[in-house]
Amino acid sequence: MVGLKVIGQPASTEVSRVLTCLFEKNLQFQLVRIDTFKREHRVPEFLQLQDPSGQVTFKEGNRTIVDSRQIIRHLCVNYPHEGNTKLYGNGSLEKASIEQWLQAEAQNFAPPSNELVFHLAFAKHLGREPDMAIIEENEKRLSDILDVYDQKLSKDEFLAGDEFTLADLSHIPNTYYLMTKCERGEKLFAQRKNVARWAKYITGRESWKKVVEVQSEHPSPFEK
Repeated sequence: MVGLKVIGQPASTEVSRVLTCLFEKNLQFQLVRIDTFKREHRVPEFLQLQDPSGQVTFKEGNRTIVDSRQIIRHLCVNYPHEGNTKLYGNGSLEKASIEQWLQAEAQNFAPPSNELVFHLAFAKHLGREPDMAIIEENEKRLSDILDVYDQKLSKDEFLAGDEFTLADLSHIPNTYYLMTKCERGEKLFAQRKNVARWAKYITGRESWKKVVEVQSEHPSPFEK
């Protein structure tokens, strides 16, 4: 197997999403930690990669991918028999449903949850004052989205059906941060019975627990 390398800050949602998938797939990899919150700590190799997000870079031989959702798709397609074999579905209909929810996460869930994670959990640690107008706006946006999720999860165990898949995995980082780092974020999940059950399960998976362990070994600036 070609060596797999993940470059980035383990606390970032992009890197932790990729690490979770790697642990689910039981794949060996090398983690190269960089401090995405302090530009001066980047080394020349990372500058040459021209990663626009400055968050995650995945290298496999001569291949380089810089989008976390594309990376987790790549891992499931190229290593179908390793570890969890159900992450990307086993048929065209399952994959289509997973893709639908991956897109929903990227387009609908991620934007407001990213804003809330930053302003509620991390802003003060980085010397920034939380913007209450942004918080209130994005709480409303995320509340509306979680209402849709709660209805879907009243019928199915997971977003794409009865199995834990990439559809659920992609939500873990921001869900975990909002549930554990700030009371306002935790309430958004706790007040919806089906979402609360789902969120507790996905953030309690062994793969995510391993990511949290990695984060504690490689703390971000606000965790020191």
